[in-house]
Amino acid sequence: MELKNKTIFFLGSSVTYGSAAKGTSFVELIRDACGADCIKEAVSGTTLADVNERSYVSRLRTRGATVKPDLFVCQLSTNDATKHIAFHEIEAAIRSICEYAAQSFRCPTVFYTGTYFKSEAYEAMIKLLYELKEEYGFYILDLFYDEEMRAIGAEDYQRYMRDPIHPTLDGYTEWWTPKFISFFRQLP
Repeated sequence: MELKNKTIFFLGSSVTYGSAAKGTSFVELIRDACGADCIKEAVSGTTLADVNERSYVSRLRTRGATVKPDLFVCQLSTNDATKHIAFHEIEAAIRSICEYAAQSFRCPTVFYTGTYFKSEAYEAMIKLLYELKEEYGFYILDLFYDEEMRAIGAEDYQRYMRDPIHPTLDGYTEWWTPKFISFFRQLP
């Protein structure tokens, strides 16, 4: 997919927001590098699961009504794993997001994962994502299991990540954003 002049709608939490990079993430970097119109709906600490009005599902229903994207990108939130949200609630949220996107956006949907960190709950969420992929026809940008992403040295990792979940500006610029751009350009 050519990204220039395309509208990309990003839904997520602190990683999409860029909390360890003063509010700059791959969203702004893609906008600047590719000339895309990037819309960021990101609130730190929020979950996919529809547990309150700040959840992904609630925000998607509100903000989604105001956009007509060419590409919809949703973060597989680490917060659901770290907050021990019930697995059936996570699945229901992913299904709800997919159904909303299919009905309202009618454009490709991409879920992206964070890079590797030790979490059996997050790994289970990624497995679920792969199980739902065929049913809903979305794409997965899997940074968690990406061999190139996992092969960086300790020095670069220290520079790229504030903690096991949140990239720094260098992490977004040099490590994450090139993966996003390459992946998006391969979409039909």
